[in-house]
Amino acid sequence: MELRRATVSDAQALSALSSTCFTQTFGHLYPPQDLSHFLDEAYAPAAWASLLSDPAYATWLLERGGVAIGYATAGACSLPHADVAPDDGELKRLYVLQEHQGGGRGSRLFNAAIAWLLRDGPRTLWIGVWSENHGAQRFYARHGFERVGDYDFVVGNTRDHEFILRRGA
Repeated sequence: MELRRATVSDAQALSALSSTCFTQTFGHLYPPQDLSHFLDEAYAPAAWASLLSDPAYATWLLERGGVAIGYATAGACSLPHADVAPDDGELKRLYVLQEHQGGGRGSRLFNAAIAWLLRDGPRTLWIGVWSENHGAQRFYARHGFERVGDYDFVVGNTRDHEFILRRGA
């Protein structure tokens, strides 16, 4: 397995990978039209190209045989919490295709993103996680993150109850 920093040339591959991962993980929660609209907007190649060209964000790809099977994205925190400070960082996304989960693949992506977020020294880190994703919550708790708030994640007409997790500097 190769772990590498994604570039703008990976926008198309990330669009396909992120859409598949999101659908595998959460697709059952949404009406088809809401899911389709969300994926077309949030994970479009143009959206990825914009994100990948922004130096305030970074994305890593985990590849097996040259094929992307997982990714993580980190950057400035945009979670809706009163304590978020301008220099705080956030693990925005961490996904591995279902058929490749396990074996520490998610941990490799997580560690790369956290190391990048902490590259200039300690800072407060944040993560938003679906309230029913208990496995992810346990994973983040093992890494020092604690629940400090809630918010709604909107996909079309659906509002998901999300937890806001924080780890101090």
